[in-house]
Amino acid sequence: MADEKDQGKELELDNTGKKKKMIIIIAIVVVLAAAAGGAYFFMGGSAVSQEQLDAALDSDSGGDADGAAPADTAASTGTALYVPMPRPFRFNVPGASRDRFVEIRVQLLVRGSDNEEAAKKHVPLIEGTLLAVFSLSNADDLATSAGKTSLKQKSLAEVHKIMKEVENSNVVEKVLFTGFVMQ
Repeated sequence: MADEKDQGKELELDNTGKKKKMIIIIAIVVVLAAAAGGAYFFMGGSAVSQEQLDAALDSDSGGDADGAAPADTAASTGTALYVPMPRPFRFNVPGASRDRFVEIRVQLLVRGSDNEEAAKKHVPLIEGTLLAVFSLSNADDLATSAGKTSLKQKSLAEVHKIMKEVENSNVVEKVLFTGFVMQ
């Protein structure tokens, strides 16, 4: 009789141990599934194709209501290529309370390999033009989003002007700030 009572207790102990193992296994499966879902979302699930990026750039290029691009922009044919400036622009700008140090990393959006080669050929000229535009800014304007947008537009206008003189073409479609630090 004592043996029957001991066997019943052993069965109960094994049963609770199985429940704990089952809970641990379920928790591990849930964590792994969440990790796999996160990896899919961040790596593969939200991937954007080059065609989608080009379409987004075309729709954001400031075209007219009927979809036509302005005549004075760079040629909209060809693939979008990015020409990085070899060095970041580092300069001081005056501010209301104190001067600030600014570092801007820039890439140029061009269309087609001909424009890419022209932009690469004239990198020193473009760098000089951009530095002249950047040095005219002030810290209070650069602290706002509107000020940064204005600086991009001024930069693009000056780069268009200088490239029109040298290459008889705008060459550059957009000036992109890929890094912006102000201290």
